[in-house]
Amino acid sequence: MTPTPQQHRWAVAAAFAVQGLCFATWASRIPAVQHQLGLSAAALGGVLLALPVGSVGTLPLAGWLVSRFGSRRVVVLGMGLYALVLPLLGLAATVPQLLAALVLFGMAGELSNIGINTQAVGVEALYGRSIMATFHGLWSLAGFAGAGLGVLLVGQHVGPLYHFLGVGALLLPALLLLAPRLLPTDAPRPAGTPLLALPDRSLLLLGVLAFCSLLCEGTMFDWSGVYFRQVVRAPEAWVGLGFAAFMALMATGRFVADWFTDRYGRRRTLVLSGLLEAGGLLLAVAFPTLWAATLGFMLVGLGTAAVVPLVYGAAGRSTTMPAGMALAAVTTVGFVGFLLGPPLIGFVAAVSSLRVSFALIAAMGLAVAALGRRVV
Repeated sequence: MTPTPQQHRWAVAAAFAVQGLCFATWASRIPAVQHQLGLSAAALGGVLLALPVGSVGTLPLAGWLVSRFGSRRVVVLGMGLYALVLPLLGLAATVPQLLAALVLFGMAGELSNIGINTQAVGVEALYGRSIMATFHGLWSLAGFAGAGLGVLLVGQHVGPLYHFLGVGALLLPALLLLAPRLLPTDAPRPAGTPLLALPDRSLLLLGVLAFCSLLCEGTMFDWSGVYFRQVVRAPEAWVGLGFAAFMALMATGRFVADWFTDRYGRRRTLVLSGLLEAGGLLLAVAFPTLWAATLGFMLVGLGTAAVVPLVYGAAGRSTTMPAGMALAAVTTVGFVGFLLGPPLIGFVAAVSSLRVSFALIAAMGLAVAALGRRVV
């Protein structure tokens, strides 16, 4: 039987959730992997560079594969690799092994990222209204669940390898169930639009917005646990609290972002988002106590909630490029934030402190607020 629009929507939603769970599973155990390999803050920053290198290096290929073979095949390929590579992160016993695994993890994640966002654009077209933020909300909700599971397993002294093996074993059957219900074809390319083209000015602006917000978001993913351990001095069982709080509020914000944007407009939503990102980071820097830092990370989660869904939704509706290529172009610019964020935090921390690093990242939130006023 041909799947209904509702079945397509739930399949795409499940794909977002699976990807979010897989990524958060890794992010929640970064402090454990750092301790396991005896990495300093600067060394961890350099190692974490490998994941966005794999992501950014794969973006042009992902956009071309989606345009050439369709997003459903790319989703199956990317998410299958994602689940298979996850245990390799726990098996890594040396820095070179971890670097190689992170590059593969980034490549698999970006294939699935472009694929599922192209699927989401197609489902939005079926419904005729904005639902992109809800999809990203499910990614964040699954990420919150993954972060919570990480906190629980740390408290039970379960090592990263067994954690990663268990999650990977659950993801592959889920992929087999959702794959037949994904959209079989993507939205047709506008007449006269070339398969390959340079992004126009509007796409570049969207890319810069994504860059600024993803740098803040990447800071939370990669360094929130380290910040709670080294600056907040949280008890070991509470090291993951900041990341879990960030993911919880990002997920909550995304479930109301579509409504908020329809009511108050994209400009106001982006300006408020940037101010929340900057304010939350500065609160955690000024008052590095357990509950003040947790509140600050919650504000950052709320601030990052709407930015990427708004940017991706606008890019997918581009009339100058195919949806997959437009998403890849914007994501390429945006993920440079992921590329620069981890080493920037580590290197600044090495010469000053993690608090100074986080204060510098707050400037990216202010940039989101300033640039958001220019979005039509």
